[in-house]
Amino acid sequence: MAPTDIIAALESKFGPKIASKNATAIDPFVVVAPADLVEVCQYLKTDPALKFDILSCLSGVDYLEPDPKKVAKAGFEPHTEVVYHLQSFPLRHRFTLKLVLPRWKNDKPGELPEVPSVSSLWPAADWHEREVFDLSGIWFTGHPDLRRILLSEDWEGHPLRKDYEFPLEYHGIRGR
Repeated sequence: MAPTDIIAALESKFGPKIASKNATAIDPFVVVAPADLVEVCQYLKTDPALKFDILSCLSGVDYLEPDPKKVAKAGFEPHTEVVYHLQSFPLRHRFTLKLVLPRWKNDKPGELPEVPSVSSLWPAADWHEREVFDLSGIWFTGHPDLRRILLSEDWEGHPLRKDYEFPLEYHGIRGR
């Protein structure tokens, strides 16, 4: 199925819940709100014409330009995205689903944005969501075991956030 057909199926089923779309991107995608994520993913997985049975990648992306001189040229407001790369093994097609989130929940620095977990739909999401939580600082509500996966439990911060400050020292080991 072509990306334009997948987008048309999603728009037909969900209408205004599809916030935006791009069928001509290298990885064609639609954007949905976090509140609609599980419903849209359930449809993508179970609809016989789509059958997205594989979550091949889940990533967190921080859109922040830390250099004040470059902010005007950046072309975007600071935000975070969660990107889901889906595949259908039996139907041999791929598609991307995105969520656009504020960098901080309720615009309070330090409060992580929240997204519902899809680990009940795709078991592979378990470790993917833990990695995005660990490195990008996105909280996955309903995750069965959301804890750090790469960094130690007492690590502070999330290193893939653009405003992350690498610690000078960690347990007596010099960091920089």
